Amino acid sequence: MTDPNQPGNRLRVAIGGDHAGFPLKQVVSQQLAAEPFATLVGDIIDCGTDSTARCDYPDFAVAVSREIILGNADRGIVVCGSGVGVSVAANKIPGIRAAICHDTYSAHQGVEHDDMNVLCIGGRIIGSELALEIVRAFLGAHYTPGERHQRRLDKVMEIEAQGRDALGL
Repeated sequence: MTDPNQPGNRLRVAIGGDHAGFPLKQVVSQQLAAEPFATLVGDIIDCGTDSTARCDYPDFAVAVSREIILGNADRGIVVCGSGVGVSVAANKIPGIRAAICHDTYSAHQGVEHDDMNVLCIGGRIIGSELALEIVRAFLGAHYTPGERHQRRLDKVMEIEAQGRDALGL
C-alpha cells in the first residue's frame, strides 16, 4: 500500500458519484490523469456512476470506501449534488474519515490534522475550477501526527470502535 503521508508518493485514488455528481466527477477524473495531478496521482479507480441516470449516492460512498478499506486506494473522492449525502454515508464505514469540503483550507487541513481519507464535494454547489483546486489541496496534503493531532484522532478512533457505547448511556 502506498503511504499517502509520505511526500513524493503517487496516490491511488478511488472516485465515484451519483447522477447529480456525475458531470463534476467526470471532469475531476479526467484531470487526475493529466498534469499537474500526474505527479500526485498514480492509479485512478472509477467506482461509477457512468451517466446522469438517477441512482443512489450511498452506493458510491460504499464503493469508494471499499477500495480504501481493501487497500486498493489511498484516498477517495465522492461527489453528489451537495456533498452532504456521500459524506454522511461514507462516515458510517469504520476506517473512513470523510468530510465535505468546498474550500481549499478545509481540504488540506482535514488531511493534515484529522487524517481525512475521503473528500466529499457537491457537484451542484461548486464549479469545476474550484473543485480541482480543492482536490489538489486534498491530494497534496499529508497527515502531521503531532501530539495534539494524534491525541484527537485517537479519540475519534475510540468513538468509532465503541459505536453507541461511546455515548455512555
